[in-house]
Amino acid sequence: MKPIQIICLIFSLTLLRCQKEVKRQETNKLKQYITILGTAQDAGYPQINCEKECCKVFYEGKEGNKLVSSLGVIDLVANKKYIFDATPDIVKQTQILKDKHIDNETIIDGVFLTHAHIGHYTGLMYLGREAMGAKKVPVYAMPKMKQFLEQNAPWSQLVSLKNIELRKLVEDSTITIYNKLKVTPFLVPHRDEFSETVGYKIEGENKSALFIPDINKWQLWKKSIVEEVKKVDYAFLDATFFKAGEIPRPMEEVPHPFIIETVKLFENEEEIVKKKVNFIHFNHTNPALLKSHYLKDSIQNLGYKFARRGQIFSL
Repeated sequence: MKPIQIICLIFSLTLLRCQKEVKRQETNKLKQYITILGTAQDAGYPQINCEKECCKVFYEGKEGNKLVSSLGVIDLVANKKYIFDATPDIVKQTQILKDKHIDNETIIDGVFLTHAHIGHYTGLMYLGREAMGAKKVPVYAMPKMKQFLEQNAPWSQLVSLKNIELRKLVEDSTITIYNKLKVTPFLVPHRDEFSETVGYKIEGENKSALFIPDINKWQLWKKSIVEEVKKVDYAFLDATFFKAGEIPRPMEEVPHPFIIETVKLFENEEEIVKKKVNFIHFNHTNPALLKSHYLKDSIQNLGYKFARRGQIFSL
């Protein structure tokens, strides 16, 4: 390597370290914030047995892997960290929280579950005796979700061995988990084979957010998503599919709102409202999962945003 190349390399590495340190200092100024821990649908990316072009670009080294949809909520004053949904990627996601946010005495100070589909609760298994053997990790769940964990193995063993401590949530009832950090669960329509499904409103000292990673079509919900988004500062919304025809099975079986349908609902709103929308929970077939795609760019040009792992949103 030539001397000038070595100098350029050293300069680039120094600049990168400085940028990371500045970002870390900016994060430390925040008292409470949300961090994106994952953006993919339940089965992650790349998805098992996928030989389509969407997954080939990963194996060709053109795309990075994507962790399953999850939010971390950090309270630096209280020195506590919470996670929304216990995904199959919880090992990596709790390590991210430890390495980049808070390294306290606990693996996690609370887990908030949305429902009993594989991408949203199966990470609890790593708290069990075959793995960490955790002690009384608080797990917040709605009544049917709580009952599902209590009455079905292997999850019931987590309860009996006190690896987790279940805490019952009530629809539309706000709890203060610590230091003015509030969480409110609300029911949403979904395929509720084993439990009800909820979204969450997360409120910090200054700002608030919606988290709805899974829902059926917006018109099936008793509330207006447009009006609910207007009430908060950020909205992390189900974007499993971009449009119809994305998968071979009948899409009526998985009636998530398409991104283009959500965009249509907000088309007459001011840009300040559109900018609150952060799409999340992308299926492996969804072009919005990729770093860049013309369909994704067309939506971003309208003001909407796409969640990315590592992003920070102040509360």
